[in-house]
Amino acid sequence: MLRHRTLMLSGALLAALFASFAQAAPADSAAKPAMAMAAMPVPAWLVGTWTLVRCDNVYPDGRRVELYGHDPQGQWMIDPHGHYSMVIARATRTPFAAGDKAKGTPEEYRAASLDINAHYGSVAVQGDKMTSHIEQATFPNWNGRGGTTAFTRDGDKLTYVVAKPSSGASEGAHGEVVWQKVD
Repeated sequence: MLRHRTLMLSGALLAALFASFAQAAPADSAAKPAMAMAAMPVPAWLVGTWTLVRCDNVYPDGRRVELYGHDPQGQWMIDPHGHYSMVIARATRTPFAAGDKAKGTPEEYRAASLDINAHYGSVAVQGDKMTSHIEQATFPNWNGRGGTTAFTRDGDKLTYVVAKPSSGASEGAHGEVVWQKVD
């Protein structure tokens, strides 16, 4: 039961984390080409490699739910043209018993899907807003989607809030994602 709840929360993070970048948008704006995004400004402070610090849901009473566990793993790489690649994963993932990706059980496939998410595309910054376009994602519903979110910086830390995460929103939760600059 605990593993099932953990898996459900991990899946919720996938939607919560990327909802800020892959918000539902009108079809014409969702199809915005990545090349147009690359023409937008990419500040020098954003370019480089970032590591995931935390990815939580925060509730009105202050309670936090660590959606990828207490030690989430993630890397976000951004080049000077705004092209990025992002991977987020639970630190401890269960291997397939058969040792063969094509021979997993339904539970193993579910865990493999919920415990990791990756996507690539383009990102730009204007003022305190970050805009992105996702070209391809492990969650196919985000392919070709884009969105804008506010962010804050504190030294080499970048934080953004997901106003309405896919889980916990009905209880008033918002998502909080923090990245630390590596280089």
